[in-house]
Amino acid sequence: MTDVKAIDARGYARPEVLVSTDWVAAHLDDPKVRLMESNEDVLLYEIGHIPGAVKIDWVADLNDARTRDYVDAGQLQALLRRHGVNDDTTIVLYGDKNNWWATYAFWVFRLFGLENLRIMDGGRARWEQEGRDLVTDVPSYPEGNVRIQPRNDDPIRAFREDVEQHLAKQGRMVDVRSPEEYRGERLHMPEYPNEGAMRGGHIPGARNVPWGRAVDPDTHTFKPADELAAIYRDECGIRPGDEVIAYCLIGERSSHTWFVLTYLLGQENVRNYDGSWTEWGNLVRAPIER
Repeated sequence: MTDVKAIDARGYARPEVLVSTDWVAAHLDDPKVRLMESNEDVLLYEIGHIPGAVKIDWVADLNDARTRDYVDAGQLQALLRRHGVNDDTTIVLYGDKNNWWATYAFWVFRLFGLENLRIMDGGRARWEQEGRDLVTDVPSYPEGNVRIQPRNDDPIRAFREDVEQHLAKQGRMVDVRSPEEYRGERLHMPEYPNEGAMRGGHIPGARNVPWGRAVDPDTHTFKPADELAAIYRDECGIRPGDEVIAYCLIGERSSHTWFVLTYLLGQENVRNYDGSWTEWGNLVRAPIER
């Protein structure tokens, strides 16, 4: 098994937002740590999860069932209290697909200003690769007392109008989908049903950097900062101080890139356009490129 360089030695701007699998293993019984698993495959948790972890269903738990929007503060507070989260609890998120959905949950939690958040580097795949235990027991915790503030979308979420303004001033935009989607050859990733929008292509001026390039495919952990800089700064042209909007199909893959740019490279003013290609590709008269 390939060794992993220590998180503190990789040159990240905010290394404290990552914890290793060793750290998690040493804190399984820590009452001030709550593990949360969030997967693309919403049935995967039931097959096995890290002992003590609770499930965050990205569809049922994070999205309002009646609107194309996220839950409100009361709904998120009820969810987290149900999982025993207190004001001083450290939430550690992890999941399948190299933390694709874990970073999505992280981003949604950040819309409410939650600070005490971590991502388990390497996600579920690294935990399994190391042969660590998975269990099917679903834990139960006493009701927590965490207080959730009203959601503030402005700092890290972009809406269609924001993208239009960003486009007008030729701001930096990153399309994190597959090259096939970016080129308009497909409407979804190659291994998925070809659906999601009326048109294929990308928002004019967006650069294509597939989200998975930020991850070491052998270890499932994030690449060191110098390798990330080579991708996003040297290749994509993002400079410190640039305002950046990332998008994908519905905002989940781009939350991974938002996390990398914001916390690992220290880029300020990064927003995730969660309407993404599902909205832009269906908009009447919205310009696209192929």
